[in-house]
Amino acid sequence: MSHRSGGQQAPSRQGFSVTQFLGELLLTAGVIILLFAFYESYWTNIASGRLQDEKASALQDRWGESEESGERVNPRQKITPELGEAFARMYIPAFGSDFQFAIVEGTDDADLIAGPGRYVETQMPGEAGNFAVAGHRVGKGAPFNDLGNLQVCDAIVVETQTEWITYRVLPIDVAGDARRAEATGCLTPEQVDRVTHGEYASVQGRHITLPGAVEVINPVPGLAATQVSPELEGMITLTTCHPQFSNAERMIVHAMEVEATPKIAGERPAVLEES
Repeated sequence: MSHRSGGQQAPSRQGFSVTQFLGELLLTAGVIILLFAFYESYWTNIASGRLQDEKASALQDRWGESEESGERVNPRQKITPELGEAFARMYIPAFGSDFQFAIVEGTDDADLIAGPGRYVETQMPGEAGNFAVAGHRVGKGAPFNDLGNLQVCDAIVVETQTEWITYRVLPIDVAGDARRAEATGCLTPEQVDRVTHGEYASVQGRHITLPGAVEVINPVPGLAATQVSPELEGMITLTTCHPQFSNAERMIVHAMEVEATPKIAGERPAVLEES
């Protein structure tokens, strides 16, 4: 028995729509972004960790060879490292006992992938003026990932071949009596006066700025003068990208030197046990 179809035709297969194309494009873009985030936050950390270990090992070898040979080193002697060479170690006790990084010379990409790097135009640790160091915040070891957690008077400790140098984070976002009260918690009376009313009165312990604000690494952060006076305090400035996964701005941390003690074999300063 024959059977006739009804009046309606079966729907034909439609072509690939613009909406479907955009959906596929967004899905692909999402996968690429996830892969890039994985690469930045995981794989580059592994590569940077290996380089950091190599720099730290080479640094310890140089220091050890100097001690074995009996070479005497003037702690205030101006020694300029080679680009990419590690010359000191940094500790931030508030970040835990395992936070330590060899500091390398230079801030180019090839330098910073191995660890935090010194701005070559700034002073060396312990010198009058500003010892400025840049570091990544996400991936590539991320040494400065937690800078936003630093609080006033938190310690930043730098180990050189001959000294332990302790810096304390300056007051953050306060002025007048409140700034003086916070500074009194960790600075000498003379430093408190200079931080409250002197040339450091406008230097905040932490702030956000634009990448072009290079005056933050001047001998006195924020001032245009680039000459180093022997009367200047020893400072350390840490810079990193802000916000995370962006280089649109910079997070800046300023701390003032409060103590420098000679190294004694087998001893570590008590400040490293702070939390």
